Amino acid sequence: MRALTSFMLILSSIGLLTGCSPFANDNTVEEIAPVTFLSVEAGEEKGKLKVSTLVPPIMKEDKQFFSTDVTLLDQGRRRFNLKYYREIKLGQLRMLFIDEKVARNGIVSLIDTLLTDPDVSPRLYLVVLKGDFEAFIKNRMQQQKDLDYYLYRMFKHYEKGQQGEITVTNIHEFMEKVYSPYSDPFIPIFKVDKDHFSYEGTGFFGNGKLKGGSDKNQDQFFQLLNNYHFLNNMIITPLDVSLGEVRSRATTHVNLHEHTVSFKIHYSGRIDEYRGNKDLDRQASIYELVDELEGYMEEGTVSLLKKFQELKVDPLEIGGQTMRPASKPMSEEDWIKFWQSAKIKVDCYFELEPLSI
Repeated sequence: MRALTSFMLILSSIGLLTGCSPFANDNTVEEIAPVTFLSVEAGEEKGKLKVSTLVPPIMKEDKQFFSTDVTLLDQGRRRFNLKYYREIKLGQLRMLFIDEKVARNGIVSLIDTLLTDPDVSPRLYLVVLKGDFEAFIKNRMQQQKDLDYYLYRMFKHYEKGQQGEITVTNIHEFMEKVYSPYSDPFIPIFKVDKDHFSYEGTGFFGNGKLKGGSDKNQDQFFQLLNNYHFLNNMIITPLDVSLGEVRSRATTHVNLHEHTVSFKIHYSGRIDEYRGNKDLDRQASIYELVDELEGYMEEGTVSLLKKFQELKVDPLEIGGQTMRPASKPMSEEDWIKFWQSAKIKVDCYFELEPLSI
């Protein structure tokens, strides 16, 4: 009897170690359809969401675009399962495309829903869309069989390269900024139509809602002030110059008594191409170009910072400078009020490598 009891205990232990569960998931290739993206836009009825995805086939068959109006995000997957003979799985979900109108109404609850799903990776890329994404997908999926994978590889490439060409934000980074003091999140904005999917700039959020975005020129300054402080290439059309490997080092100071926020930014870069009238073989001309670059960078940085003030957002976490030892920290609400009307001072310094063969 004792031997039988010991044997049953061993079997139970093996069951626990191998993860046996009364709820078995059939994840065989023939039974499932992993999706790589979801797109969300406003539904036809008020309060509804339109959820869409592209089902990548396991076998040799045409891809299918599914779309449905829902009240809750999880309804979408259930309704897709009724249309398709394989079970829709979110284990390979890598991109969430959010229509601009939905983003302006707030997306925190939407993202919280995905974060509670254990199948969804925290490295899910977030994208705000302006335009008809459905028309783009339906048109291009006939020409490009791996369209969804191509889009994923694009975001993966720019995230890994850290070149500052486009903003890349994953779901974990977004929510971390939402719940961190003095920190507002941001997401890339893409303009889309039947034939094109093009980067527009960076969208800035406050209280989980899209407040506005940068244009392509302002976005270059944002990339240099944010994250990796690096641009692989910077085009400055007014000065007829293209700069390579532009790096920045910024120092910020908040003066509460004078109601001022000051920035000192040191830039370095090399001239890749020059089409202006200056003779860059002369050192005096180099100095003139450096002066013009510093003025251009100061003007562009001030323009970007004033945009933040207008939108009442702080994506650069400048408010963190108000925290002092042995003093009560300023509340987020008080900081935004201060920041909105603060005087901005920007000084830029440029170390330029001349054009070389």
